[in-house]
Amino acid sequence: MIISDTMLYGEKSVSEAAIELWDNPHTGRDYEIKIDFSEFTCLCPRSGYPDFAVIRITYVPDRLIVELKSLKLYLNSYRNRHISHEDAANVIFNELYEKLRPRFLEVIGDFNPRGNVKTVIRVISTADSA
Repeated sequence: MIISDTMLYGEKSVSEAAIELWDNPHTGRDYEIKIDFSEFTCLCPRSGYPDFAVIRITYVPDRLIVELKSLKLYLNSYRNRHISHEDAANVIFNELYEKLRPRFLEVIGDFNPRGNVKTVIRVISTADSA
């Protein structure tokens, strides 16, 4: 086995992750974009054990849409982050809402059971989200 002190290209991409935005090609129409990220991981802030979830993002874009590879890398950046289920869903929501300013946004963190406890966190935009 070769051990290297240099980052692999995937690790480098994740460490430099930033959400990239594109212009919405259909600003005159309301349409829904649904994204499922089925391999989300983060670390429990208390135990350090890994948590696994499906992150479901639904939004109606206004002027901007999210570029999917950049979103994937951004979500992968949580892998070694100590963060609660509630905070993870809310931080992801806040980041997307701030950048996209969508007409509607919902982020669901559907976390796998651990210790016989299943958690689903739903964060949704309302009229006072701005």
